[in-house]
Amino acid sequence: MRAIWSGAISFGLVSIPISLYPATRREELNFRLLRAGDLSPVNYKRVAEADGKEVPWDKIVKGYEYEKGKFVVINDEDFRRIDIEATQTVDIVEFVKLEEVDPLLFSKPYYMEVKKGGDKAYSLLRQALTESKKIAIAKVVIKTRQHLAAIKPQQRGLMLEIMHFPEELLDASDFKQPAASTPRKAEFAMAKQLIESMSVAWDPSAFKDEYHVMLEKVVEAKIKNKGEKPAAAQKKPKKNNIIDLASVLQESIKHAKTNSRTSSKRKRAA
Repeated sequence: MRAIWSGAISFGLVSIPISLYPATRREELNFRLLRAGDLSPVNYKRVAEADGKEVPWDKIVKGYEYEKGKFVVINDEDFRRIDIEATQTVDIVEFVKLEEVDPLLFSKPYYMEVKKGGDKAYSLLRQALTESKKIAIAKVVIKTRQHLAAIKPQQRGLMLEIMHFPEELLDASDFKQPAASTPRKAEFAMAKQLIESMSVAWDPSAFKDEYHVMLEKVVEAKIKNKGEKPAAAQKKPKKNNIIDLASVLQESIKHAKTNSRTSSKRKRAA
């Protein structure tokens, strides 16, 4: 895999050479728009709203709409004025406790691979973060854009996680909050029992992107059986509105226990 960025962690007077690699991937099936009659691919054209004429790339500029229908043009020179120098360093600004940071601020993780000559300092930083139970807050420029980032210890290495700036988060108070209520003791006890009966050791490999898998099967079936009508999708029964919370919790506990026994038998059989 090719590194998306190479540089160094700036840690006081210490410089640790590293490379960044994406820590996640998302495989999507790509679809094209086609004309129904002959399945000819449909292309997009850049058309001006004023007269419907196609506009070549060299005649296109970027503009900001400050009022409805009124624009100011922002050209390359304007962008250069605010261009942040790419220093090729992850500049650590401060260290904080992980639990003090809102999880919503974390956005996209990257593996930080140490480069030649940086092993000792890299391991030192990782161990210091682990034992102090803190993360480093840093700034880094990637592809001309400055990002807020966190450096976290991860297994034997370090992760760099791009963060949202606080002003990018929506205020939770803008959304409807549940009405204040005190649950009955029996209901609360059953809710805790349901949580306990459904609690397991975390195994991320047990979860798959079911939609992606099913979509792949639909595409494969279409390729294999061209012209044949696919089987109709089964309708899922609609869930009734909860009327008696206590009875629903009791049924959920029974269902969870049954699933737990079935799962245990499968694991023993395997």
